[in-house]
Formats: sequence, structure tokens, C-alpha cells
Amino acid sequence: MTSPTNEPEPDLEPRGKRTTARLIGGATALGVLVGVCAGYVVQAGRDPKLPTLVQPALPQARGPEPEPLSAAADRKVRNDGDLRELLLEKPRGAITPDWVLPQGWADLETYASSAEEPEEAAAELAEKEFLRAAVTGWDVGSHDVEIWLAQYGQKAAPTAPADDTGSARYWAETDLDVVSRPIPGTGEGMAYVHPQPVSEPGGGAPFHSAEAHAWRGDIAVHVWIRADAPIPTETIVNLARRQLERL
Repeated sequence: MTSPTNEPEPDLEPRGKRTTARLIGGATALGVLVGVCAGYVVQAGRDPKLPTLVQPALPQARGPEPEPLSAAADRKVRNDGDLRELLLEKPRGAITPDWVLPQGWADLETYASSAEEPEEAAAELAEKEFLRAAVTGWDVGSHDVEIWLAQYGQKAAPTAPADDTGSARYWAETDLDVVSRPIPGTGEGMAYVHPQPVSEPGGGAPFHSAEAHAWRGDIAVHVWIRADAPIPTETIVNLARRQLERL
């Protein structure tokens, strides 16, 4: 496929290679710029003299306080635990590829290491309050799967998970042939299937790819499938949905 002038090539990386370069580069540049520009647009359209907001005193609730949420129902409690436990389990019979980090998690430097400018990416991730990432993946012969969860602090940068996934969606959509579908129940979450196969650098059989990006709470979710045959849209949508349900 020929890309349009001045449009970046979709970063469809081969099997077994980490894809954080595209995520980090976009999330740290595009995400920040989009957020800042949107803020200026909103402010520019507002009346500089807004009326004073006056609200009568509201009655205070009386009676016993509600019971606190259980750990199973409290997302913060779940997310503050072992992030790897929120990842989908490897299917029976699948093997773990050697590109999956053996400990199953990554710190800021590891997450930034695949970027073209790792030091710059690490600095941007620190500003975005990146906390940690968890990874899993498996190979069933005909296709392999890669899933990353990236967690952010959301204090000074509350939109960081949305910026992260928004950047990934942007790069996926630079493929003019890409087929996209919303992920139910996620708002902005999208799944993508790239219909044109690509080849690994240096040779090798062409492969097909699909990806999905969404966020929930303080976690950005990224899912990739690479396969020998074309990937049905339902396959990537259902895989992403199952992963998000665990959050």
C-alpha cells in the first residue's frame, strides 16, 4: 500500500518485536499537544466574565454510612495490587514466546527503551506519571498475541491513559485500508484489522496483524494479534473486550 504524502507509515512491527515505540512517541507528543490545544480552544470560546454561581445550602444526609466497597468491587484496590493478575491467562496449550519479559512487568526505563529516543520518552512518561506496566503474550502456532497494561498516577496528568491509547489509535488509522470497530462498553476504545499483510525485515513469510487500544480507570490497554491468515474483526474485538472485563 502506498502511504499519502507527509503521512507516517503505520508501524506494523513483525512478530516477536516490542511495539512501544509508536505508543510512547505518540502519547508523549500528540497526546500532550492535543490536550493543550483543546484547552485553549475551550477557553477562547468562553465569556471572560462569568456570573457568580450561587447555590442554596443542600440538606445533609443522615443515618448510617454505606458499607465500603469490597476489594472485588473497588477498582482502585484491584489496580493497586499485582497488575499482572489483571492480565488474561494464557490459553491451554499455548507457549510463551521469548520476547515476553520473564517477570511479566516493566518499569519506566524498560517501557521507554523501545522508543527511537528512549531518554526523551522516559522523561515524557515521568511527566505523564507513568507508574508501571504489565505484559503477557502467547503463541498458538497460527497466531500470537501480545497484551500490555500501562498504569498512570493521574494526579497532575489525569488524561494520561486516554492520551496513551489515543496516540495508538492515531497511528493505527494512518493505514488507509484499516478496518476499525468500536469496542463495546469502552467509549473511545477501538479495534483495528490491517487487511494487507506485511513482511518481516530481512525476509520471512508475510503476516497479518490486528490491534486494539482502550483505557479504563488509570490503565491503558494495548492488544496485538499477528497471524498467518487474515484476522476476523470479531477476534480482536472479543480479545480486547475480555481483557477490559478483567479491569
